[in-house]
Amino acid sequence: MVGGGQGAFIGAVHRIAARLDGEFTLVAGALSSTPERARESAAALGLDPARSYAGFEQMAAAEADRPDGIEAVAIVTPNHMHVPAAKAFLARGIHVICDKPLAATEEDADSLAEVVRVADALFILTHNYTGYPMIRQAREMVAAGALGPLRLVQVEYVQDWLTRPLEAEGSKQAEWRTDPARSGAGGAVGDIGTHAHNLACFVSGLEVEELAADLQSFGTGRRLDDNGHVMLRFRGGARGMLWCSQVAPGNENGLRLRLYGPAGGLEWHQEQPNHLWFTPEGGPTQRLTRGGPGAGPAAAVVSRTPSGHPEGYLEGFANLYTEAAAAIRGFAPGGPPAPGLLPGVEAGLSGMRFITACVRSSQANAAWVRL
Repeated sequence: MVGGGQGAFIGAVHRIAARLDGEFTLVAGALSSTPERARESAAALGLDPARSYAGFEQMAAAEADRPDGIEAVAIVTPNHMHVPAAKAFLARGIHVICDKPLAATEEDADSLAEVVRVADALFILTHNYTGYPMIRQAREMVAAGALGPLRLVQVEYVQDWLTRPLEAEGSKQAEWRTDPARSGAGGAVGDIGTHAHNLACFVSGLEVEELAADLQSFGTGRRLDDNGHVMLRFRGGARGMLWCSQVAPGNENGLRLRLYGPAGGLEWHQEQPNHLWFTPEGGPTQRLTRGGPGAGPAAAVVSRTPSGHPEGYLEGFANLYTEAAAAIRGFAPGGPPAPGLLPGVEAGLSGMRFITACVRSSQANAAWVRL
């Protein structure tokens, strides 16, 4: 693991997800930006001190030279470090599992994509919400034509944690996420808007062709957006809207997706992930449950527990790690960049184009911008 040391949030989530199905063992890390904190973090996790590294370059070189060196690395740093770290490991044939978004800038993302396309290793991006069983169910139903040709796609990801200026109160997570040098050009639109964009495209099977975005920075002195309203035009004619916010009191992780076609509609809420609501046109709304009647094989293959027992965020995240393990075991040089439903560099590039287009559109008074 690169990043994810003391005081980090997402590193611990990745570690739990990686070991939930017994597919990965953490054996090495460059866990912090300073050697002292890296050593302390490694000791807290029980790592061999000899495999606690002061930086990712040292780690990549040393692990590639070991007969028992790492097979894969999880990169869980702030956005601006994703690309240099990923390049260092890919160059040595080490598989990369990277947190989103792909990079801090579109230029960096493009340069990484060039490396990924010729690397003898996989690159996997953890758009973890695609791992939920009922999201896989929704994707399967849309692809099977249960809604007919999609007309409307509505998605939102709404939080409240930046309502106060936490970046001025010593919050490490708020500091880097509101810093353009580390986060990139997008604030909320990059941090959670990319999740909403990816989820809408993953389930609908559609690509955004044009968008018009109105981004705001409500936090006093905040340099990046903390709220965004985005109108979407999809290839094929469907229309949509995306709202992302980190300044909406009363919302913790309100990720919601709704899709509509002439034959019916679907609705899913991340905070109740085991339920999917399906309304056939002219008929009553049906609640489909993970493992219950009406749930198909796409949901079953990523479910662990019997119906009625809740599965949630960590299990959905773990599904990507388990699929990554299978992809790594089956990898052959020259093979596909991200087998099956795993998000790869192309999903990352799509997310970066989304961020860039949103910023450009908002700067032009919500003008329509092609992706």
